Amino acid sequence: MSKQSRKFKVPDELANLYDFANTLDLRRFTHRGVQHRQNDALTSPQDLGAWMSDHGLSRSGRITPAMFATALELRASLRAFLQADTSARRKDRAMLRTLAQTTSHFPLQTTVDANGTLVLAPARDDALAGLAVVVAEMHRASMNGTLDRLKMCASDECQRVFFDRSKPATRRWCMSTLCGNRIKTRTYRERHRDA
Repeated sequence: MSKQSRKFKVPDELANLYDFANTLDLRRFTHRGVQHRQNDALTSPQDLGAWMSDHGLSRSGRITPAMFATALELRASLRAFLQADTSARRKDRAMLRTLAQTTSHFPLQTTVDANGTLVLAPARDDALAGLAVVVAEMHRASMNGTLDRLKMCASDECQRVFFDRSKPATRRWCMSTLCGNRIKTRTYRERHRDA
């Protein structure tokens, strides 16, 4: 679990998925006079290896450029899925096909842990196998209903993935005091300018 997932109280069982989706930071707004800089934490196979190591997902072997491209495809399809409105996620067939295609590169198998509990584990045995843990988290979250609480901020200037802790699970922004307030203020000004 990272500092970010801990700070925003993301459940442990979704922390790797949350952190992986947020390795791409597209925020481009000014807050308190400071322009936020966009950042991609995964610009090379070495960056991916370091990220996986930091999250306890490392396996033996070298991450090749082809493996790195596969990991970026996984991230892109996860972010596209999380960006979709929760009611539309199961209806967008093209997005679901893309997600199924990219997650198929990270097959899972059922194993028994030390406590005798069945768990999903990576079926691949290479340097990229650890990312199957992200896919397993997504699978478990879809089964227990928490995946609908993992969303992408509706602000085009943000697009940060967040965990919706609100009781009705209807939040649209990662932080209503920042992104929500900025959009509401802009909408208010446009409405009054048109009037």
